Amino acid sequence: MRIRGTIGDWPVDLSIELEPAEWAQLGRQLGVPAVEPVVSTTSAAPRQDDGQWAAAREVLRAAGQMTGPELLERLEGLAGSTAAGKRLLVRLRHSSEVKVESGADAPVYHWLG
Repeated sequence: MRIRGTIGDWPVDLSIELEPAEWAQLGRQLGVPAVEPVVSTTSAAPRQDDGQWAAAREVLRAAGQMTGPELLERLEGLAGSTAAGKRLLVRLRHSSEVKVESGADAPVYHWLG
């Protein structure tokens, strides 16, 4: 666990490393029920939304550039809901294939490929 921030004017950068048994002991002292770690047997399987992700990338690639509201509208239609469209928009924003610039009224998404 890493904690960064400030206390007043003092910068704080604190790392806490505990073994699983130590986390369990801490949880017992705090009265938190123990939780077994979940091991996924399908980690190598493709993510369920990979098809939507590929389609979202294709929408922006084909357009070359789009404003944020325009792109969100297309992604909402693609994903079937506003929440899913917003998740795709955030994923595009952080993609190395996309550059986001501040426009006059809204951000502009550019496909870099």
